[in-house]
Amino acid sequence: MGMGCWAIGGPWLMRGQPAGWGTVDDEESIRAIHRALDLGITFFDTAANYGCGHSERVLGRALAGRRDQVVIATKFGYLVDEETKRVGFYDDDPNSNQVVSRLRQDCETSLLRLGIDYIDLYQFHINNYAPAQAAAVRDALEELVAEGKVRFYGWSTDHPEGARVFAKGKHCVAIQHDLNVIKDAPQLLAVCDEFGLASINRSPLVRGAITGKYTADSQFEASDLRHRDNFRQEWLGPTLEKLNALREILTSGGRTLAQGALAWIWARSAWTIPIPGIRNVAQATENANAMQFGPLGDSQMQEIERLLGR
Repeated sequence: MGMGCWAIGGPWLMRGQPAGWGTVDDEESIRAIHRALDLGITFFDTAANYGCGHSERVLGRALAGRRDQVVIATKFGYLVDEETKRVGFYDDDPNSNQVVSRLRQDCETSLLRLGIDYIDLYQFHINNYAPAQAAAVRDALEELVAEGKVRFYGWSTDHPEGARVFAKGKHCVAIQHDLNVIKDAPQLLAVCDEFGLASINRSPLVRGAITGKYTADSQFEASDLRHRDNFRQEWLGPTLEKLNALREILTSGGRTLAQGALAWIWARSAWTIPIPGIRNVAQATENANAMQFGPLGDSQMQEIERLLGR
């Protein structure tokens, strides 16, 4: 498993809407990264978007002097303004050609913020970029690989058509997509299986909804994306409706709900790498300790499918 670093970026706006996870304590974020490392997590996934570069800077500080122990992934594709903490599309167009023309500068900027010489996994971040234009992005990434700026690349997308375009690239090794016990992704997993790609799983804990910490009445600060109505409608509500039915299986063998949700992902496919968001030492400890339990069993997986009517 890896550590998702979206939550340590602090407040920022995506096209005028809150897109961070509220206020953060950078020193606690660094302690959490170190705790994750101590417990065997060596893959760290961030993005230029997260806090408009802040997550990259904090991760770079935390991993200084430990570069040879870790795999660092970050993402590109958006216009990021560190000063105003705002993110948008180039030309206000999700399919802007500037994605390709600005790629090299975006890469150099991320390298500088992270304090490293190369990126292990560089991921395209625009989820719904037109597949017909994606080959140009893929080919530009191959150029960065040839220059040694990037080792491998992938795409953070929930669209299998685009994933297939990237999968044809020599150095494409991963597709990042939503996957959790509530929201399965059979088509994306099929692409990863067909091409032998890592399935990097964002929102493995349903943005915290699966952990049992929240109710329908839970409140979040205004700078937290979970303050928005779509979190309750798309994530929290559907999860709470199903949580009690799943509780016994997910907490089997002494697991917490979060650890059970991660166990489901490992059992779902051999290609999966969940990257739960971690904000503090306690979360780092709980999530990393899920590795001690391993995946759910076949009969448990079948029972979950029955309970969810899938």
